[in-house]
Amino acid sequence: MSLASLILRNGKNGFGFGTTAEQVTAGLDLTGKNILVTGSTSGLGEATAHALAQRGARIFAAARTNEKAEALCRTLPGASPVACDLADPSSVLACVDAMARSGAVLEAIICNAGIMALPQLELAFGYEKQFFTNHIGHFLLVTRLLPQLSPRGRVVMVSSDAHRMAPRGGIDFENLSGEQSYTAWQAYGRSKIANLLFAKALAQRLRSGQSQQSANAVHPGVIMTNLQRSMTPFMRTMMQLGEPLFLKTVAQGAATQCYVAVHPSMTENGEYFADCNVRQPRRAARDRALADKLWQVSERIVAEVTGSPLAH
Repeated sequence: MSLASLILRNGKNGFGFGTTAEQVTAGLDLTGKNILVTGSTSGLGEATAHALAQRGARIFAAARTNEKAEALCRTLPGASPVACDLADPSSVLACVDAMARSGAVLEAIICNAGIMALPQLELAFGYEKQFFTNHIGHFLLVTRLLPQLSPRGRVVMVSSDAHRMAPRGGIDFENLSGEQSYTAWQAYGRSKIANLLFAKALAQRLRSGQSQQSANAVHPGVIMTNLQRSMTPFMRTMMQLGEPLFLKTVAQGAATQCYVAVHPSMTENGEYFADCNVRQPRRAARDRALADKLWQVSERIVAEVTGSPLAH
């Protein structure tokens, strides 16, 4: 099968590689639905927020600063700005408090924000910064927001096929600081497989409570966005050269997370999606014991950096 036919082929739900966020939400009425989107001020997050707001959803636009969130909200009728710096637990907890004060019942939490391929090792609270920001920040946010998730609410973790670059075994727990060894893409892969494992573990916990809530992970595709700002000039140039053939537009990249967050035909729980359809991740990402261990380690880290344990 040719590359072109693979790209153009859609799944059973009628969506695929070229589907846009506008197409996947066409005809949906999201009036009265509250949706929190992290990393909402640029790239995939901004496209997601606009597509869902266009269908009537009230967007809680989370960004590193309130100023950035407010700037986006001026373009989204009815949207509410929320400051949430995922690398700063106090900012995440302040976001949780703000959401509690709003009284909003959330139909979806879309964990879209992240940092990618930092060329040099950077630490946050003693942990490698990509792991801490992309995983621990979202772990803290989501677990504290679960009381506000609606009975049919959905959690969407934006992972990546870069999870296949994670260390052997998936998570090298003895090297979460990155100080034993560090390569930009392996560290990014570790954070992305952590997103995927978190979705798996959360889905199991939601399922055990016999709720109709769900948690899934998605791969948006490869897109040129501000996420590439940390890449070397050579890598950015190579991506730009391949953009016409292999890269998605931002609107196409936002489609999968919009589909998983709001589409009525989406009933899966604990799965990994790409091109708006279920895809098989690497074996380590399906390891229940690894997911449970990551959850336990994440709880310990959250207690360590916040001074309070996760409420069960």
